[in-house]
Amino acid sequence: MASTLSWSSSSCTSPLRLSGGVRNEWSKKAVEAGKAMPVVAQKKAKKTRKIILKEDVAELGKKGSLLDVKAGFYRNFLLPTGKAQLVTPLLLKEMRIEEERIEAEKQRVKEEAQQLALIFQTVGAFKVKRKGGKNKQIFGTVTAQDLVDIIKAQLNRDIDKKIVTLPEIRETGEYIAELKLHPEVTAQVRVNVYAN
Repeated sequence: MASTLSWSSSSCTSPLRLSGGVRNEWSKKAVEAGKAMPVVAQKKAKKTRKIILKEDVAELGKKGSLLDVKAGFYRNFLLPTGKAQLVTPLLLKEMRIEEERIEAEKQRVKEEAQQLALIFQTVGAFKVKRKGGKNKQIFGTVTAQDLVDIIKAQLNRDIDKKIVTLPEIRETGEYIAELKLHPEVTAQVRVNVYAN
């Protein structure tokens, strides 16, 4: 005995078929029972990963930067070369502690530079002796290295000559030299040049 199934538009209705702008009774019951789910259009999900760079990467960022990159770029380039790692709460906490430590170190260095600048300002003038010529002229010039040597002899402080800015000194007299001890701290030092 063979049975035949016949489908007609009146015997079966689609659960999402709308009649007059409202779903029919069967589709409402199916949705309430959980058997049929309405399809909602969704945007394509962006596949990005939050990472921290372990080293400088050209066109991307510097070491320690927190970035969002595409998953494929991370998976195919950054991870195999060891240039980045995924962000975890533990890693974020470690980064925050490291940043605080670095900030405290920067503050300490700045305070030392301010104290050194205060010492230089209270010392007075450094005296430089040169062989003299006519009309207050001196032979040669006073260089940054000369000033560094005098500071070393008088105060026992080692200073790099690269941080010393001197005007061109070719005559006897008093001059002002600047010492850039820190990006935010500059000390001014008086230099007395006299002929013997």
